[in-house]
Amino acid sequence: MEKVRLKRAQGIKMNKVVLAYSGGLDTSIIVKWLQDTYQCEVVTFTADIGQGEEVEPARAKAIASGVKEIYIEDLREEFARDFVFPMFRANAIYEGEYLLGTSIARPLISKRLVEIAREVGADAISHGATGKGNDQVRFELNAYALDADIQVIAPWREWELSSRESLMNFAESHGIEIDYQKQNKKSPYSMDANLLHISYEGDILEDPWAEPEDDMWRWTVSPENAPDQAEYIELTYSKGDIMAIDGEAMSPATVMEVLNQRAGAHGIGRDDIVENRFVGMKSRGCYETPAGTVMLKAHRAMESLTLDREAAHLKDELMPKYAEMVYNGFWFAPEREMLQAAIDQTQAVVNGVVRLKLYKGGITVVGRKSDDSLFSEKIATFEDDEGAYDQKDAAGFIKLNALRLRLKALK
Repeated sequence: MEKVRLKRAQGIKMNKVVLAYSGGLDTSIIVKWLQDTYQCEVVTFTADIGQGEEVEPARAKAIASGVKEIYIEDLREEFARDFVFPMFRANAIYEGEYLLGTSIARPLISKRLVEIAREVGADAISHGATGKGNDQVRFELNAYALDADIQVIAPWREWELSSRESLMNFAESHGIEIDYQKQNKKSPYSMDANLLHISYEGDILEDPWAEPEDDMWRWTVSPENAPDQAEYIELTYSKGDIMAIDGEAMSPATVMEVLNQRAGAHGIGRDDIVENRFVGMKSRGCYETPAGTVMLKAHRAMESLTLDREAAHLKDELMPKYAEMVYNGFWFAPEREMLQAAIDQTQAVVNGVVRLKLYKGGITVVGRKSDDSLFSEKIATFEDDEGAYDQKDAAGFIKLNALRLRLKALK
């Protein structure tokens, strides 16, 4: 067995640990590592949050690793309803580009890890996030917010396995079956998927000048190969959330599944970003977020019709801070909950229908209507408004707003 550093392991007795488990490379190795290093029983937790892959194979892999308590849960509706939809009421986007697909999934996983640990009487929880990334911070901050005394084991911060190649070698030497193991020695992309997105990091993407390979993308066709015929779609909103597509009522998770399929077929949702990680470094990642790209565009269109100007502008000012909280792992922090309450209060009037055109990677808003609309055609018209708006009033408005500017100009 490869030598490991026992930083936190030394002097700490762990009888049972709950591991966030996918059955992939990292977590398959972590099961064995935890068993050997801590001499503990491992409980695995696998969440189906819409990653598009069967989660049941994780059960067989866990059993093969000697795991006796296995949790596999379908959390798609909870994820969409309680995490993604509230975030999109805020129009959250990090650094102007990232729709927070990975970030928003971590609070739910942390929540269930803590809950399961309580149920089974575990001494600690564990995850497969590396010591370089944001996910370690997100998992642990969210866990500590729910249980101040929870113990966390982060193998990447303890062992000496320093690369994906070394993980594969460890797996081979310990008889652990891993996808891609028998393929060439080139490491696969590091991918994370859920209902909101799929992300790609590593390999050639570590060079920010290198263009992603065409066969990397899994959810979207290239815009060049998208249909030549545009597709129209209507989204019905109630209190800031999509309730129906083309008049058909759907659950939050189903809404996202349908939008991923329909938008992805038109090449919508690809992005290639260099972002600032919370831990301090810059990171390059590629993302496919078809549903989220549509949802952001449509929600802003619905708000443009129904929100008061000052409420909308203040909401936009608060949004970057809200997005930063989600990105950094402060979902359960009081400041995020405070902002959420304020944002949700504005959504009472965000009701109606938005019509969009999907075409070759682009989304165009082509219609919006609402019983709560603040748009007045009678006042906004360029034709005769029959006295609804007295244009003479604008003179006083301009002079009052110009007063400080005129005073400055006199100096």
